[in-house]
Amino acid sequence: MTAQQHGTPRSFEELIDEAAAVSVEGWDFSWLEGRATEQRPSWGYARSMGERMARASAALDIQTGGGEVLASVPVLPQLTVATEAWPPNAAKATALLRPRGVAVVADPEEPPLPFADEAFDLVVSRHPVRAYWQEIARVLRPGGTYFSQEVGPASVFELVEYFLGPQPPEARCARDPQAARAAAETAGLDVVDLRAESLRTEFHDIGAVVYFLRKVIWMVPGFTVEQYRPQLVALHERIESEGPFVATTTRFLIEAVKPGSCRSRH
Repeated sequence: MTAQQHGTPRSFEELIDEAAAVSVEGWDFSWLEGRATEQRPSWGYARSMGERMARASAALDIQTGGGEVLASVPVLPQLTVATEAWPPNAAKATALLRPRGVAVVADPEEPPLPFADEAFDLVVSRHPVRAYWQEIARVLRPGGTYFSQEVGPASVFELVEYFLGPQPPEARCARDPQAARAAAETAGLDVVDLRAESLRTEFHDIGAVVYFLRKVIWMVPGFTVEQYRPQLVALHERIESEGPFVATTTRFLIEAVKPGSCRSRH
């Protein structure tokens, strides 16, 4: 569904009312199909994570969201646990993952992790708010692997700065892949893979923008349609006259291993 449905242009009010009413629970962006596009990283995180899951005996998925990525894994380890902080997401993840034998633990996005030392030979996380490397290293067994795809620096900042204005250098440099490498190594892990990519994202109607900002709440903190209505109207008119709003998404892949034997990665 796009801004023009069955040949009839949809008004600004129709688009934002629809986007403001739809549920933003979970981490499934299928509502944006036909309304926004995001180029995917070349490494295929979900597929690669699934390959590692098939070789693991005990795995932890940190900040699982609604459990969508973990649920896509064909073969899960005998012991698989996920954590999630936001209650609506935790409930959704539980409903999705319980039939597959996965325990979902409600846990705040801050240390400590509620697990014993060396409990897992594989820890994964897709788009963590923050990676607590000391805790990751603590719960990994010797030879165990941490495998994660993270949001990189200044991701979708064209949209952020449209609403908030120019951001300070420190905001643009946050979530740097090399800083993640340094933090992992400080925690005693060996970084065996680190890759970063810049990817094209397009928003084809103002409803897609509203939905995205409601769901990814840290982009424009406290975003509401009412507060940003003038900017939304102007952006709607811009998209209608010039075409999609284009932004750059940044992602990086990091894989780190805890020194020792019994490595789960081979």
